[in-house]
Amino acid sequence: MELRQLRYFVSVVEEGGFTRAAARLHLAQPGLSAQIRQLEKELGQPLLDRSGRSVTPTEVGRAVLPYARAALAAADAVRQTVDAYTGLLRGRVTLGLVSGASGHVFDIAGLLADFHADHPSVEVALTEDTTERMQAALLAGELDIALLGTAAEEPPPGAAFQMVIDVPLVAVVAPGDPLLAHADGTTVPLGALRDRPLICLPRGTGVRAALERGCAQAGFRPRVTFEAATPDMPARLAARGLGVAVLPAGEDGAPSDGGLRTLRIVEPEMRGRLALAWQATGPSSPAARVLLDRLREALPTPRPVEGVPGRP
Repeated sequence: MELRQLRYFVSVVEEGGFTRAAARLHLAQPGLSAQIRQLEKELGQPLLDRSGRSVTPTEVGRAVLPYARAALAAADAVRQTVDAYTGLLRGRVTLGLVSGASGHVFDIAGLLADFHADHPSVEVALTEDTTERMQAALLAGELDIALLGTAAEEPPPGAAFQMVIDVPLVAVVAPGDPLLAHADGTTVPLGALRDRPLICLPRGTGVRAALERGCAQAGFRPRVTFEAATPDMPARLAARGLGVAVLPAGEDGAPSDGGLRTLRIVEPEMRGRLALAWQATGPSSPAARVLLDRLREALPTPRPVEGVPGRP
């Protein structure tokens, strides 16, 4: 019995067939089948039921599966222990970023380049997605680390946060917009946005969740007529008179000569937050733990912003 045969067996079970398992393992299917049959011959029992449309483990195969996985995990732990003593990191790290966030926080390209130079044997898989999907992937173990928007001050059960940005949400409008009649200096009540066309980030983002939660508290549903995935586009649409852009303070990205007015939304106040997130127990691999430490060191110390910087 060899570790590779156990790995092949686990892969076939997880993929539900030899074709997908062979592709995952970068092997020819006949060779994979031969190795599984050799393992079954040595054990004296069939481990896989090949009679259906998909390959499933037999009763013996189901009994063997947890031990096969434990053996593979133990072998990986041996490698990781040796690598830790030699200072060598290996493996794969999955990192998720909410769309448009990286440029406002830190130089992700430069940081990953430095990390790769120090640890060339670590593969980093970078993906952009909505906060909602990334949070689910993080809790499911499909992501090691995520930089995501959040409407909440505390992480969900099973996750840990380091808050990076914590600012009020603001309404950005063109000169002469009717909303200015409801403004009290630099603030405007959320109720003044009732029935107004709003421009915001898409569903699944922290800003949109904060807007919908705040409107629910105020007793109405937001009328979002335009969605944009990047923070600069809502303000540009507002500059054309297409509605009220709802964005985090200081993140509107609007042209400085556009004459736009920025009003902090109150009654209730809503906040835009960006957090570095990971599983509460910490990343499972040493490589992910090292990258997380790098990210936490590179991120600025969050300072909640109470006023509205920028335009009058």
